[in-house]
Amino acid sequence: MREPTLTDEDAGRAQVARWVADAAAVTVLTGAGISTESGIPDYRGPNGVWTRNPDAMRTVTLQDYVGDADVRRRAWRARREHAAWTAQPNAAHRALVDLERSGRLVALLTQNIDGLHQRAGSTPHVVVELHGTLHEVQCLDCQARTPMPEELQRVTDAMPDPACRRCGGMLKSATISFGQALDPAVLSRAVAAAGDCEVFLAIGSSLTVRPAAGLCGMAADAGARVVVVNAQPTPYDEIARRTGGAVLRAPIGTVVPAIVAA
Repeated sequence: MREPTLTDEDAGRAQVARWVADAAAVTVLTGAGISTESGIPDYRGPNGVWTRNPDAMRTVTLQDYVGDADVRRRAWRARREHAAWTAQPNAAHRALVDLERSGRLVALLTQNIDGLHQRAGSTPHVVVELHGTLHEVQCLDCQARTPMPEELQRVTDAMPDPACRRCGGMLKSATISFGQALDPAVLSRAVAAAGDCEVFLAIGSSLTVRPAAGLCGMAADAGARVVVVNAQPTPYDEIARRTGGAVLRAPIGTVVPAIVAA
């Protein structure tokens, strides 16, 4: 019987698995693509939220949110209907828990706001939420934070845009909007993790939003192998290949568990 032959994708996956197995320090960056198999749509993919409805970007643009009451009302409706409330972690989320337990994971940097890494079992102090969290609300005036479910209960036809109960200020999900700077302490942790690893796995991210996307370049400059796992091409594919890393197009829910298990 003829032995099955390896495809280029199989060979690439096996090579990445060896890099991860041999590494003492791995940093992971995840984007929306890791959560699509949990039923949460991505943003820029062929069927992404903003691809289908470009106007939806206004609800996550700080200037529009602050300046337009209708945008805020739409944002509150979108939060109430968000798929994160019913989504469950998938095999890729669980595989990263296994990677953490192996002792290799330096940090799990995520652009996602859904909290699925923590629900899968990732240790909260290992997860660095670059773009904040949907699970909390923050007042733009007094900075007070409250649980999102608590505020969603206040959203009604009579109160479509609830104000802060402490100071009467404007409330927003504790997420980073376009036009809003990342928390300096959070960004500092991410930069340190990117510069202190042997393998940098970028999983399910379009790698177009900075400064998160720039972490790939930082890792490459520090000598790490950069591995991009994404369905669509990214601006960092060529950097990954040129610096001795790899680009994998296989489904995330299949390839990430395979890499970690090996």
